[in-house]
Parts: sequence; structure tokens; C-alpha cells
Amino acid sequence: MNRRALVAILLGVIPLSQVPIDIYTPAIPHMAEELGASTTLVQNTVAAYVLGMSLGLLPMGIVADARGRKRTLLVGLALLLVTSVGIALTSDIWLLLGLRFLQGVGGCSCMVIVYAIAADISRGRELTSLSGWLGASWGLAPVLAPAVGGALVQFVSWRGIFVLVAALALIAGVVVWRLLPETLDPAKAEPIRPRVIAHVLGSTLRQKLFIGLTLVFAVFATAQLLFGVVAPLLYETALGLPPAAYGLIALLVGAANLAGELATGSLATRISSRMLGFSALASFTLGAVILFASGLLVGPQLVLITVGGMFVMLGCGALCPMAYGLALGLFDRNLGLIGGLTSAACYLFVAVAMGAAAALPDDTQTPLGAIYVLCAALGLALLLACLPRPSRTGAPPASVTAA
Repeated sequence: MNRRALVAILLGVIPLSQVPIDIYTPAIPHMAEELGASTTLVQNTVAAYVLGMSLGLLPMGIVADARGRKRTLLVGLALLLVTSVGIALTSDIWLLLGLRFLQGVGGCSCMVIVYAIAADISRGRELTSLSGWLGASWGLAPVLAPAVGGALVQFVSWRGIFVLVAALALIAGVVVWRLLPETLDPAKAEPIRPRVIAHVLGSTLRQKLFIGLTLVFAVFATAQLLFGVVAPLLYETALGLPPAAYGLIALLVGAANLAGELATGSLATRISSRMLGFSALASFTLGAVILFASGLLVGPQLVLITVGGMFVMLGCGALCPMAYGLALGLFDRNLGLIGGLTSAACYLFVAVAMGAAAALPDDTQTPLGAIYVLCAALGLALLLACLPRPSRTGAPPASVTAA
């Protein structure tokens, strides 16, 4: 299979890790009413999915390094399919929470294995660029999924949302089964040996640059997902918008996220990672200030929340794939394990934040803006520590290379 066709498959599979998070957020108020559960408990179904992802990423990566990328991905897609059907049929909130956890385990394969395949076929700046394009495809989920989910919940049912997720998993599984080649070099296959895995993890965690880049990814992925959890209540509860209208606004905000990811894909081979990273941070910081200040001064206001959210998402969209690509590019073996470690650390961070987000007030954007201001400050410190300084010779600084 030629490279373009292979990349096209990866671009089609990776959004399935994110779609189950974003597509049903417009339905959260309706789900709470139908299931007889609190809004907080239904919001925690997002945290349950993310927790499943975070705990599944490392095992998925280890198995993919030992048994191959293709077979492991097919198992993950099968689990995503079965749990989505189960969620569509259940009327018990506690069973739904358990199924969402398992759904996250299946969905995580669509991220960690796709990035491992990308690292199998690319290195250096080319890998960072491919990571950006993959991030752009992944970013289609927060662009399109809430709009689709908003229409489904308003005109069909929230259950139809999960039937759609199951159908997408089935289609992806057939494509992977029939067309995706195995990209793991047999010479680089790593048997599942706990001592060796522990040694690799230990040596990896001693690399300060890897830790820093992983934290960048975690901070801004959390910020990105946090908006999707809090925003439906701000728009639908505080501002009184119907789900379909919120879905259209989410389309606009998600487009900014997509623009950031496309920027990383197209610019990573042209400008330094330092310039790209700090430009993205400036956008994120502007959005954070708009949300925080507008909440204090004028309260919930549709235009200001949307504009602030767009600047935040533009920054997140560029920073997340850049940090992930640079972190994975530090290594040339155990790529499933390393990718799983990076993603697991990130999504454990996200799972805790999502659980805490359920307690945030839903009548103002001020707490969200305050959290984003703190993320911006932390991001500044991390980027200063991680990204290479400009060369004194005048040559453009290169991206981080394999250690």
C-alpha cells in the first residue's frame, strides 16, 4: 500500500477516539432527565470514558508492540462497537457509566495505535507534521460531532447518537481488516516481558524533555476537553439555547481547534517548534483572558464566550499534536508503549479534571476562564523548558530529534 492510502486510513480512524466524547455532550441535559439522574452524574460519563482511555492506553500500546498494530486495533474497534450498542440500549445510569469506561478502553486504540503507526513510517519533522495532520483529523470530532449530536438529540434521541458511534466503529473495522497493512517491523517487535517493560518505562520517565512535552500535551488536551463539558450547560442552561443551536456554535468553536491542528500539520516543517508553540500559547492566553474577564464584568454573553472559546481552541489545536509528535519522536523503539505512556499520563490528568469540572458553576464562564489562565501560566513555564532556543548561528532551530 502506498503512503497516501495508509495515511488516509489513519486519518479516518483517529477521530473515533474522540467522537464518543464530543458527539453526545449536547444531550447531557436530556439524558439526565430521561435517566432520572443528576446533571453532575451524567457529566461524569465523560470522565468515565476518559478514565477508560487513560487506563487502556498503556496496555494497548504494549500489546501493539508485541502482537502487531493491525490485530490490536481491530480488537479495540470491536470493543468500541459492542459497548456503543450497549449504551444505546441501557436505561440505568450506573450501567451506562460502566459501559462508558469500557468504551474508553476500546476508543483509546484509535489514538495510541494510529500514532504508533505514524511513528513506524515517519521520523523527525516529518513525524511532527504528520502528527499535526492526524491532530487535524482528530479535531474534526469537536468540530462536527456536537452539531451532529445536537441534531440527533433534538429530532431523534440521544440513543441514536450511540447507534451512530457503533456504525462508525463497524465501518472503520472493515476498512482496517481489509486494507490496513501491518507496519510493525518484526525485528522491532517487543515480547510482553514485565521486567523489560518496567525498564523501558523507568528510562523513559527519567528523560526530562519527555516529561515536559507530555505535560504540555496533558495541560492543553485537558483545556480542550474541558470546554466541551462545560460549554453545553453555559449555552443551554445559562443562555437558554436549544441543543441544535449549541451544536452549530460548537461547530464554529471546533473549527478554530481544527485550524490550530492544520497549522501544526502545515507549519511544523517550515518554522521552529519554538515559534509555533509560543504563537499557539499566545492565542490560548488571549482566549483565557476574554473568558475570565467577561465572566467578571458582564456575565454569560454568547459572543464573548464563543470568541474566547475560539482563541482557546486555536491554541490547543496547535499545541497538542506538536507536543505529542515531539515526545514520540524522541524514540525509535517501543513506540506503542511510549505513545501509550504519553497518552495515559495525559488522560489520567484529563479524567481527574473532567470529574472536577462537573462541580463547576454552570451559570458563568468565570471559573472556566480562571482555570485557563492557570493553564496558560503553566504552559509558558513548560514551553520555556522544553522547546529549543534559536540557534546563535542564525540557522532555523530544528525540532526535537530522537534521543
